[in-house]
This record gives sequence, structure tokens and C-alpha cells, in this order.
Amino acid sequence: MKTIGLIGGMSWESTVTYYRIINETVKEKLGGLHSAKILMYSVDFEEIENCQSSGNWARSAEILSDAAHRLETAGADFIVICTNTMHKVAPEVQASVSVPLLHIAAVTARRLDEAGVPTVGLLGTRYTMTQEFYVDVLREAGISVLIPDENDIRIVNNIIFDELCVGIIREESKMHLLRMIGDLRRRGAKGIILGCTELGLLIRQADLDLPVFDTAVIHAEEAALEALRWRE
Repeated sequence: MKTIGLIGGMSWESTVTYYRIINETVKEKLGGLHSAKILMYSVDFEEIENCQSSGNWARSAEILSDAAHRLETAGADFIVICTNTMHKVAPEVQASVSVPLLHIAAVTARRLDEAGVPTVGLLGTRYTMTQEFYVDVLREAGISVLIPDENDIRIVNNIIFDELCVGIIREESKMHLLRMIGDLRRRGAKGIILGCTELGLLIRQADLDLPVFDTAVIHAEEAALEALRWRE
């Protein structure tokens, strides 16, 4: 089994999901008392969010690259950044280490392709929804991407940072997201990407009859499979 290097803490609320799903997947595949070999570097999310809001992506790249280097030095065989938004600096992080980085948008695109979903609605932080670093990975895989309008982008972003990242779950916010998903569906979305690793705390497949692609779950499952060198 390979050793997984997790860069977590963005936020720690969703990093918990990664740890649980990775170990559940390994247990499912190997049985018995098996669990995953994991190294984790958990950053201070306040520092990362300050970099995001000020546009200082270079500094955030330095922080995550240092974390990746420490994980590699400690014995990680590959790196997993436990967040969608910070894949904006994935190229810099990958360049800082000699081990592979498992890209969240790339594994999500593969799941969409396997499910035969050509057009998808994307919900996430305003950075993930409006900047090219994430959407381009999906489009290069042949997937059309729809995002909410400007006002709803603001609402989703506020739900993520002001509520979910600090453990607040509000039914009103869930209703906002379900309304947006309905709008995206009417515009042609055949599936929905929960493109923030916290959104799965609020929206589940049981809430919709439209396929839901929870990136935290997908990324964690793929990390476990990569550790076992299995593909399904």
C-alpha cells in the first residue's frame, strides 16, 4: 500500500470527510482490520483564506508547496490537496515535489465521463466557479460547465465561508442551493458537481434526482484506490 500525503485544514470540517472515506474505502477493498497509510499536514485556514481574499496566490502556493515537500520528505508516495479552490496553485505544488499530485478536477472529470454526463452544473467558491484553473480541466475532458448567476455565486460563496467552514449547517442555506440546482437543471445541467469539499455537509444525493458528484468523496475514494493501485 502506498502512503497518502494529505494537505488538509481547508477547512478541517471537510478534511474529516477525507480521512473517513479513505479509510472506509481501504477497509471495503481489503477487509479485516486494514486501514490507510496516511500522512497529514493541516494548514491554518485563516492564513490561506487571507491569501485568497487578497489575491496573494503566490504566498498560498509557497505554503502548500512547503506542506507537500514536508509530506514527501516524511514518506508520502503522492499528494492530495483536500480542497477544490487551492488547486489554483496545483502546478506550483506539483513542481515542488517529485511525487505525483492527485488532481481533484481530473478525477471528477473521469467520474463524469464514466457516468456519461456531458453537461454539468458547478457549485463552489467564487474562485472555483469563475476562474479557469478548475473549469478548464473539465472542459478539456469534453464536459460543458454551467455556473449560477452573479448574485447566486455570492450567496454560495458566503454559505461556504461564513457557515460550512465553521461548522454551521442551516436549512435555509440548503434551500438556496437546491433552488440554484433547479435553475442549473433548467439550463441543461445533467448532473451537479459539489465543487467545494464542504458542500457535501449540506447537499446529498438523496436530496436530488439529478446525479450529484461530491468532490470530497470522489477525491478521497480515488486517493484510496491510488494507494492500493486499483481502478474501478
